[in-house]
Parts: sequence; C-alpha cells; structure tokens
Amino acid sequence: MRGSFTMSSATSRASLPSGLAVFTTFPDVLFIPEMIFGGLVWILIASSRVPYAELQGWVMFVSVFCFVLTALLLFLYICGAHGDSSSWVTLDVICQQTAALLYFSASVLEAIATSITPLSLLWYRENISASVFAFVATLLYVIHIIYSLRRWKSS
Repeated sequence: MRGSFTMSSATSRASLPSGLAVFTTFPDVLFIPEMIFGGLVWILIASSRVPYAELQGWVMFVSVFCFVLTALLLFLYICGAHGDSSSWVTLDVICQQTAALLYFSASVLEAIATSITPLSLLWYRENISASVFAFVATLLYVIHIIYSLRRWKSS
C-alpha cells in the first residue's frame, strides 16, 4: 500500500461515521469546506455595505443558519451522538437538502443584488466575492446531498 490515508466512500457502508472518521469519510469531509465557504459569505456580507437590506439580509440569515447547522452536525457526528440509528442518515439528507436549497436561493439573490449595485461603490468587490462563494457553497451542499442520498438508499 503506497499511502496510509484513504478516503472511504459513503456508499460502502450505510452508517454515519463517528469520531475522527468524519474527516476521512466522503461526503462527511465536505463539512469543512462547506463551513469555510459559508463563513466567507457571512464575513463578506457583514463587512460590505448593504444597499438592498431585504436581499442581503436573507443571504446573511442563510449563511449564518447553514454555518451553525453544519457545525452542529459535525460536532454531533464527531461525538458519536447518532449511534447506529438509521434515522440520522435520513436527518443528514434532510439537512443537506435544506442547506442546498437555502444556499441556492441566497446565491441567486446575492447575484441579483450585486448586478444592480452601482459599480462606483467600494463594496462591489465584496459582493461579487460573496456571490461566488455562495455558489461554491451551494455546489458543495449539492455534492453532499448526492452522496448522502446514496448512503440513505443503501441503509
């Protein structure tokens, strides 16, 4: 064996990992980049001027909510709170679908807010970056859903 680090597939077993195995099991390893990109959206919206409070307020809510939800799930999986219950696999799918749908709506709204923002504003670049990172977070959650659904189907 050439390398000692291997990424386990979620489809090879139907149960959720616990402990440090969360960091070596796909799609659970996606929790980290989901939190990073979601946190970047949160920071960029918080640090920019908000010309459209309703649109960007939703983006801020989604980024904070999904960050907390992802951190909570990660913490619970590391602690092994799920045990061997198959209902946690279903909960995982529901959480990932909810986060993906919320982030998709936030991504579109942030892109709209950015496109109607005057170019002369100093915070225009932060809004562009927030749009891009929101779409990346959406993509990560969608990938997570696909593999979580495969795990759910095999459970």
